[in-house]
Amino acid sequence: MKTPHETDVLVVGAGPAGVAAAVMAASLNLRTVIVEADSVGGKLHVIGALENVPGNWSTGPQLAEALAVDLDRLQQADRCSVIQGRAARVTGYGDRAELVLEDGRALSAQLIVVATGVAALAPSDADWISAPARLSLPPLWRTKPADLAGRTYVLGGDRPLGTWLRTHRHSSTTLHVLCPPADDYKIAEVAGDERVRIVSVSHVTLSLMPSGDGWSLQVRERQGERKSYVTATVLSNLGNTPAALDGLVSSKDGYCPPSEQHPRIRVVGDLRSAQFQRITTAQGSGAEAVLASYYASVLKPG
Repeated sequence: MKTPHETDVLVVGAGPAGVAAAVMAASLNLRTVIVEADSVGGKLHVIGALENVPGNWSTGPQLAEALAVDLDRLQQADRCSVIQGRAARVTGYGDRAELVLEDGRALSAQLIVVATGVAALAPSDADWISAPARLSLPPLWRTKPADLAGRTYVLGGDRPLGTWLRTHRHSSTTLHVLCPPADDYKIAEVAGDERVRIVSVSHVTLSLMPSGDGWSLQVRERQGERKSYVTATVLSNLGNTPAALDGLVSSKDGYCPPSEQHPRIRVVGDLRSAQFQRITTAQGSGAEAVLASYYASVLKPG
């Protein structure tokens, strides 16, 4: 006799990967619940330009709105329900998987799809930056060209740099990007943009000027040369850290390889690897996780 489950598929996160998983599950007539802490679409709401996503979307908010419509359609058809809450821990068992929320609620399902994505790194999280504790800098992706005055330095060469350049393609603002070795493969796609000046660094010490109206940057370049810069504008573009739940198996970099998880727990979207942080690959992984489980024993009826 099988243990009854509250639902067939429990999806954690309503970003592109999570919604794709929910849509696929509902299409297979699986009872589906999606848990979201904030808003449907996740980081799509702050992506100003989309160029590598099929469907004629020009901005992230447009796609986020479409995903919200998808979930509304499924809910109205009684094929999916949405729970507001923040997930804390996931556990896989032989006959079920369980999710515990921060408020203490516990949910169970035959399959849990974790699509919690990533969170932005702070300067103190980067091992190549020395900066005051709890320092918070304006993120590049939220900054408009009109907000920038004088020489602008950007910490990190993460992919929002390319998105910012595409969003503000008519801006003549020059960005001086301090790039550690780990970001080299990310900046290759924007290296030819004349508005970008790449400074290849091994370490940066960031401190507030005594006057309080600017920043001092002590830079050690990769060849060992040391340089000093003073500027009024420093922006953060450091990349992300995995938003992994307790109970997931993580690798050294904090990401969660899908092959290392319990058979009843599928990891999808950005959480899989830093190199998978693309909207279309996230959507594909969400749909594939449900479909693969459907054809495997974990979601077979009977």
